[in-house]
Amino acid sequence: MCGIAGLARAPGAALPPDLATKLDAALAHRGPDGSGRHAEGTVLLVHRRLAIIDIAGGAQPLAAPDGTTLIANGEFYSYRELRRDLLAHVRFATESDCEVPLHLYRQEGIGFVDRLRGMWAIALHDPRSGQLLLSRDPFGIKPLYVADTRFGLAFASEPRALIAAGLIAPEVEPRARDELLELQFTTGRGTVFRGIERVLPGETLVIAAGRVVERYGRSALPEGGPETIGEEEALARLDRALEESVGLHQRSDVPYGLFLSGGIDSAAVLALMQRMSERPVLAFTAGFDDPSSADERVAAQAVARAAGAAHEEITVTETDFIRHLPAIVGAMDDPAADYAIIPTWLLARRARADVTVVLSGEGGDELFAGYGRYRAAMRPWWLGGRAMRTRGILERLRLRRSPPQFWRTGLAASLERALRPGRTRLMAAQAADIAEWLPNDLLVKLDRCLMAHGIEGRTPLLDPAVVAASFRLPDRLKVRGRLGKWLLRAWLERHFPAARPFAPKQGFTVPVAAWIAHSGSQLGALVAADEAITEVCSPERVRALFEAGGKHTGFAAWTLLFYALWHRVHIRGIDPSGDVFEVLAAKA
Repeated sequence: MCGIAGLARAPGAALPPDLATKLDAALAHRGPDGSGRHAEGTVLLVHRRLAIIDIAGGAQPLAAPDGTTLIANGEFYSYRELRRDLLAHVRFATESDCEVPLHLYRQEGIGFVDRLRGMWAIALHDPRSGQLLLSRDPFGIKPLYVADTRFGLAFASEPRALIAAGLIAPEVEPRARDELLELQFTTGRGTVFRGIERVLPGETLVIAAGRVVERYGRSALPEGGPETIGEEEALARLDRALEESVGLHQRSDVPYGLFLSGGIDSAAVLALMQRMSERPVLAFTAGFDDPSSADERVAAQAVARAAGAAHEEITVTETDFIRHLPAIVGAMDDPAADYAIIPTWLLARRARADVTVVLSGEGGDELFAGYGRYRAAMRPWWLGGRAMRTRGILERLRLRRSPPQFWRTGLAASLERALRPGRTRLMAAQAADIAEWLPNDLLVKLDRCLMAHGIEGRTPLLDPAVVAASFRLPDRLKVRGRLGKWLLRAWLERHFPAARPFAPKQGFTVPVAAWIAHSGSQLGALVAADEAITEVCSPERVRALFEAGGKHTGFAAWTLLFYALWHRVHIRGIDPSGDVFEVLAAKA
């Protein structure tokens, strides 16, 4: 797990002064264990390292005898197996998992990415062709961004590195801003920063003479509709897939643990970790001191106790919210207004004292169909079915000066692409979330909140074997009545009943509405006066929203608070080291 950045120069362009130094400094938090650079011809590569595999010998860049050079952010979980396949033809210089894709490329060309199993963002310079390859894993677990600049094509693990290096000015793209305010995340290739784009999940770019000349795509999901399979066979296959994936995701030369919620996804990961571990699993759980919030710690305690895990808890308070929210938002340069960033950031800060790697249950709801919106999407409209996310967060409250016009365009396009031949309505809804919601909200949250503390996050449910055992299941093995994730629940009932998989779902909420309400008038005045908010919303209505408080309007207030802080930090450059009130009142 690391940070990468660089530039493929355009013909006749010169490198900006101190570019490598600026990129390195901007990504230092992602790689506190070392840095490395490669500059040859028209290509510059910059790497920051968080040492996980081959701590002593795995520094990057990694170079082959022919000069082919690679930097990577990620983990290649099947590297041992791939390494054995390559030993007849390759003399390895390190024990690093990241050396494997370097030599795979030399043997197989651009299709080497199809052999990889893991999470990654790769930059690979081939001096023989003069080309630079950029590649991102199929789920988009690891981030990668590009910008077409006057110097050439620049790339980085985080948009703020491109801005800090002076390659791109921090300007908001209005369409993406409207998506953020209505959806809580942004979709597609474009980001909220004008001029900065995402490398899409599963995409590999070929760059020559400072521009993209080829795009190669690899899907995270298989084609086709539901397969014919019975429940017993499906359970046995799922058990094999989960064990294989969790086993691979535990490969590490540094201590690792688990983020344990009260839900069944992380409980499933814990069950497999416990099955394969000789020592107690170290699990971390966050809870809240507000009675309005469902506290997952009691359920997590019971599950941890049943698995014999060493269990650590933190309590997230209103004081934490006020004191740390600007710093948390400061980590979310590619913004997702997901209130789970608060406990995730604080939990990562606590976990870093004991571990460098954390496994988590992200992806379970998307692969096994856990969300209530999926059940609605399954039904035809005349039986109460409805499309996902048809009303925006602010739109429904009429806070905006004028109605947003295109905030659902990207989402609608994704839903249309997800309707592949043979797929059911449920599969299409899952596929749309896996293409947009998962990488642009859940996974960017996990990446930024953990990397802010130099800790690696791993997601064993987002693995090809688990996908093969889950996505093409018949709808009846995913959803029954009002209960989603049927097969995963049945697996837990059989292998880890202490997780109480068929108990009513408690849900996960962060009490931001209550915390905001306690200072509603003061916060409302500051948010309503912010120039980023007044550009979009009526100040009078914003103040009234914060002063009214209440659960139903609380998420809209949270979204506006998040955006005001985000704009101040990432567009206007205000220091996020103060508390919420200080940062909202600060002058740019």
